[in-house]
Amino acid sequence: MVGSSLVIDVREACRANRTGKGQWTYGFVCELLRRKIAVQLLSDCEVLPEWTKAGAEEVIISGKGFRWHWNVLQWLRRHPGVTYMSPTSYIVPAFAPRTVRCIPVIHDLIAFRNEPHDRKATLIERWTLPRVLRKCSRLCTVSESTKHDLLARYPSLEPSRVLPIFAGPLHPHPQKPHPDAKTILCVATLCPRKNQLRLIRAFASLPDDLRRSHQLILAGGRGWHDDEIVRIARETPGVEWRGYITGAQYESLLSTCAVFALPSLYEGFGMQILDALQRGIPVLTSDRGSLKELAEGAAMIADPECVECISRALDDLLRDTSLRSTLAEKGRQRAALYSWRRTVDLFLSSIPALR
Repeated sequence: MVGSSLVIDVREACRANRTGKGQWTYGFVCELLRRKIAVQLLSDCEVLPEWTKAGAEEVIISGKGFRWHWNVLQWLRRHPGVTYMSPTSYIVPAFAPRTVRCIPVIHDLIAFRNEPHDRKATLIERWTLPRVLRKCSRLCTVSESTKHDLLARYPSLEPSRVLPIFAGPLHPHPQKPHPDAKTILCVATLCPRKNQLRLIRAFASLPDDLRRSHQLILAGGRGWHDDEIVRIARETPGVEWRGYITGAQYESLLSTCAVFALPSLYEGFGMQILDALQRGIPVLTSDRGSLKELAEGAAMIADPECVECISRALDDLLRDTSLRSTLAEKGRQRAALYSWRRTVDLFLSSIPALR
């Protein structure tokens, strides 16, 4: 059993508007607590009540931004021998004392790609990740694809040090879907990498009969370089942008949509795709990053940089009942391979002292 020596940064999971890394942390911690595994949860605010009720120890560290990381480093110096898991940032693992074993979770290498991204996050990750690779004996990724990207960028890195531990769906037992036969759903933070702009243009180029009988719903908070996405969404008939949605709203949209579309330019995992596959929702995605790995043989794949290709794939999905049925069944089978139990099993098996 894991003792209190396992410490996890859970800030992103405690945010009101939880996004990708926060959702991953939430699922991971919930599985640890389901197994009665003792953990200390570090945050800059109160942690989720469901976690403290389940026996987690809450450690609130004051400060925001770099000040929070500095205060965590001081806390770790007072607690030598702990294992610190960092699922959202490389700053503490890069500068933690040698008496602390750090295990960073590498979700993706977006900061190292030549495409628009949050400038501050890009600078910080480019500065800290090389130091983390030198210091940490164990590195976790969320996909084989991210491990491949990491080794390609740092070929001297020993592959055995990098362990993919994947992810699980948001809900282990989701409600049964009731497709409305009209909604194409895309859930993602608005930014060029998620490719909403080409998806909107692909929808707008569908034949008149499909555009009249279907709608494209975009859900997700604003990210970066997204002004044009918002403008085109508001100007395009049949397209609606709903902003950030709650977990209940997300579940409702998933349970009623006819098709889930995320032709992203790059993903480290793709948790929304997994949620759709799990529910038997026909998926349109791309072969970039981890998406082909995740949806292998169970989704419609389109070139994400080709508006015509995305439009053609949508046309096929919306018209072909048999295709949607086949993808629905394959999707459920594919999603069954991923679970938080598997993720936590992989994590614990790689850290003998924590078992």
